[in-house]
Amino acid sequence: MDKTLLHTINSPADLKELSLDKLLQLTQELRNFIINAVATKEGHLGASLGVAELTIALHHVFDTPNDLLVWDVGHQAYGHKILTGRRDVFDTNRILGGISGFPKMEESIYDAFGTGHSSTAISAVLGMAMASRLKGNLNKQHIAVVGDASIASGMAFEALNHAGVSNTNLLVILNDNAIGIDPSVGALKNYFTKVSLDGAPDSDNIFEALNFKYTGPVDGHNLAEIISTLKSLKSIEGPKLLHLITKKGKGLKQAEENQVKYHAPGKFNAITGELHPKSETKLPPKFQDVFGLTLVELANKNNDIIGITPAMPTGSSLKYMMEAFPERAFDVGIAEQHAVTLAAGMATQGLAVFCNIYSTFLQRAYDQVIHDVCLQKLPVIFCIDRAGVVGEDGATHHGIFDIAFLRCIPNIIILAPRNEEELRNMLFTAQLALDTPLAIRYPRGRGRELNWEKPFKKIPFYEGELLKQGSKIAILSVGTMAYQVGDAIKLLDTESQNLIAHYDIRVIKPLDNKALLAIFQKFNTIITIEDGIKAGGFGSYLLEFASEYHLKNEITILGFSDIFPQQGSIDELYEIAGLSPIKISEVILEKLV
Repeated sequence: MDKTLLHTINSPADLKELSLDKLLQLTQELRNFIINAVATKEGHLGASLGVAELTIALHHVFDTPNDLLVWDVGHQAYGHKILTGRRDVFDTNRILGGISGFPKMEESIYDAFGTGHSSTAISAVLGMAMASRLKGNLNKQHIAVVGDASIASGMAFEALNHAGVSNTNLLVILNDNAIGIDPSVGALKNYFTKVSLDGAPDSDNIFEALNFKYTGPVDGHNLAEIISTLKSLKSIEGPKLLHLITKKGKGLKQAEENQVKYHAPGKFNAITGELHPKSETKLPPKFQDVFGLTLVELANKNNDIIGITPAMPTGSSLKYMMEAFPERAFDVGIAEQHAVTLAAGMATQGLAVFCNIYSTFLQRAYDQVIHDVCLQKLPVIFCIDRAGVVGEDGATHHGIFDIAFLRCIPNIIILAPRNEEELRNMLFTAQLALDTPLAIRYPRGRGRELNWEKPFKKIPFYEGELLKQGSKIAILSVGTMAYQVGDAIKLLDTESQNLIAHYDIRVIKPLDNKALLAIFQKFNTIITIEDGIKAGGFGSYLLEFASEYHLKNEITILGFSDIFPQQGSIDELYEIAGLSPIKISEVILEKLV
């Protein structure tokens, strides 16, 4: 069987001498390759389809990796990876031991900077351009590809503001498709829409006001025009911005028409584009849906409830409240810092504000959590989605640090529901005259409770729950790690099972000192289990407690070690970290000897 043209491309050097006709053929083959790969292996789809022409044009015109190219976020970098020597291993994308779903410096010299969170590319590329200037490399090119949702973030504007007075050889390519994961929002999005429809205005161009040489808008699917434009921009000194208009999901009808669903659609038919049918077996809900549906239920009875999310209405399921109460639920765009302080401002006026942010993205608003919320003891309710490892998205997206970075902050309560019903009741209790900041952390995916929509019940924010009696060892689990512990205990013989007591520590902070002292008095051996980093986490908190009370119990901490876990299924990552049922049962048996 003859090779496709794509299978003759082993590095960008192979693109340099191709004719336009061949490059157009390669663009279609690249799209087909991405569609077939994601259809069977899953991953991010629409973003990479939308930049097929741009990807080929960049590697055709520029001398990568000597010229430095950074893809913001990295959702759209699949084509880049395929053209830079990773085509034959692309079937390992996002799996344990395979290549990352995002650009990663240690993976390839063509990945000039690791990305996974948005709006970092311009700052990174500006730093590279400034370094090149200091070293006298005045002909080196530095390119950042940034989406219209990402460029609206505060960090991107900080970088643009600095770059405009830097006189560096910097090219920002604005990939404008009017959508990130969900549709883009805000005044800047409205500005881009006007530019896209009417052409660039003669005056009041926001980028020219920042001292960028603006070019565009250019059709992002006209390969000849992109190549011509990039070649001309190479000879222009100083900061430049190329405005491309693209369609996310280009080349697959369903991905073009349903851009939210086909951002990362799961498995689908590569020929028809139809998603594989879901199992008809009734499944427990996703934790995000428990949050979203419960919030609507509460908001129906409490007019003071507000919902806020930074650009994740679908992923967080705040979309349900945005549909039911559009005047009380807000997508603020990729602006985590703003989301937190906006919530703080609303809380000063007596509103019950639920600020929903993924754990890995809350890291971006740490100062605001400390300075604007906790220092002022404002009762913002942080709903921290994707806590713990998230699976195939890998190191940039695992939410394993929130317990450690939150518990050191005064005035905040930290909760972790064991199941869907507990999450529901925590949300109910939180909106009842809370007078201090509160964080509720819960994982990606589904729990195990089908019957979760029970009448609301107020729960105390100061105590856990005994799940199983035992006489020799106490296991203290955080949140949904109770499932892992329960499964581990079932692997033991009956006699061993009777020796194990299991406590659900749903309140991570503040500790229930009275209950903990009783546990320490009854059990000499204590095991803590959390889906977070061990350093500074709940287990560390318990060691501090034992030290303060001069307790000599044997304490074993299970959690994630001092490393960044990579991509893989959640079960695989639990196994590696010693948090699978079999690994937990082995620790229990060691302690029973």
